[in-house]
Amino acid sequence: MKTFYSNGKLLLTSEYLVLDGALALAIPTKFGQSLTVKNLAKHEIIWKSHDHQGTIWFEGRFSISQNNIKHVTSSDIEISNRLLQILNAAKKLNVSFLNTGFEVTTTLNFQKNWGLGTSSTLINNIAQWAQIDPYKLLGLTFGGSGFDVACAQNNTPITYQLNNSIRLVNLIDFNPPFKSHLYFVYLNRKQNSRESIASYKQKMTSQDAIEKASRLTQNIIQAKDLKTFCNLIEAHEILISNLLNINPIKQMLFPNFKGSIKSLGGWGGDFILAVSQDNPLSYFESKGFKTVIPYSEMVLK
Repeated sequence: MKTFYSNGKLLLTSEYLVLDGALALAIPTKFGQSLTVKNLAKHEIIWKSHDHQGTIWFEGRFSISQNNIKHVTSSDIEISNRLLQILNAAKKLNVSFLNTGFEVTTTLNFQKNWGLGTSSTLINNIAQWAQIDPYKLLGLTFGGSGFDVACAQNNTPITYQLNNSIRLVNLIDFNPPFKSHLYFVYLNRKQNSRESIASYKQKMTSQDAIEKASRLTQNIIQAKDLKTFCNLIEAHEILISNLLNINPIKQMLFPNFKGSIKSLGGWGGDFILAVSQDNPLSYFESKGFKTVIPYSEMVLK
């Protein structure tokens, strides 16, 4: 029996623009996903996926024949088809992968609708299992910038940048002295990353916007006080708002919030970053948003 584990992710800066080469700040989370495999005598895969409460949310059985994995039965055909795509892509990258049968169990330790990387952690875990490049597997399946895979593999905050298709991943010491004033708030809906990327790619992005995002990322990393940090993330919100022609989330949902708010990842869902002098739990609960996680409880380091 073998077990693999990958960290979840949050993209703090350069959402969308990271796809076009902007420098991004990303953090691995204390939440993630494990994958356990056991050998089976039969040439088949028995797959079970568990949520954070141990409940099975997907199960399926697949046959293995020569260089192809096929669907037999499943509890959700859409998930089954996506899983087949990943497994067949992994086998394409390593033909010796899945030459015997396996019982596979995946387990999340966060709510799967949180958007912390259900897909990216799965990609990285399967890549570890298959002994292949996770970025190549990502490219054959979900696509995207790859920052989430970088978070899956690293245990400290990182900067991430695409430079002519070359990934530049640097481990950094991002440990703001004001982190006790930072909170992550779940917006009660999961954002579809592929749809967000597709929508963004229809827009024209200027080199100036990419360079502004990179400078903001560098300044956010270097911010020493809360006021400076707030000014920077508000400037970042204006930059992306103008790019997408979408109002910032604070303006839309929390106009009377006493503090700063920044969207993370695809706008309109998943988590936001809230900066407040006092614990904002009661404020967000009064608005119907009950998942408020302090920075130190979310970030791996």
